[in-house]
Amino acid sequence: MDAETVETALHSARAGVLRDLTTRDIADAGVVSLLEDAVAQRRWWVEQWPDGAEFLLGLVAQDIQDAMLDSYGRWPLCGSCAVEGELQALSVEPELGPDPHWVCEKEGIVVAPVGSLGPA
Repeated sequence: MDAETVETALHSARAGVLRDLTTRDIADAGVVSLLEDAVAQRRWWVEQWPDGAEFLLGLVAQDIQDAMLDSYGRWPLCGSCAVEGELQALSVEPELGPDPHWVCEKEGIVVAPVGSLGPA
């Protein structure tokens, strides 16, 4: 995989996760900085394993969830569970695979593809 393809895959993953952060109105400077760090860390990973480029979107989404946990709490929250008073975070499935989706594990439903999350 050439450098341009790697950059395209990284920028695409960044854009998808940023759309979800923006849709949920949490894309402040601190969160975007965490996203930039996650993308920078995945750069090395995808350079070592170019065939994994199709997994970047899901991996960056998981990375930002992990990074936000300490500073911002769980993200993104499931809208259905929040109505019931629970703060249930959505998960990324598959954990390592193409076409990742946000999933509510409690309800057992696919909420949206990563990059296409709706408002809470």
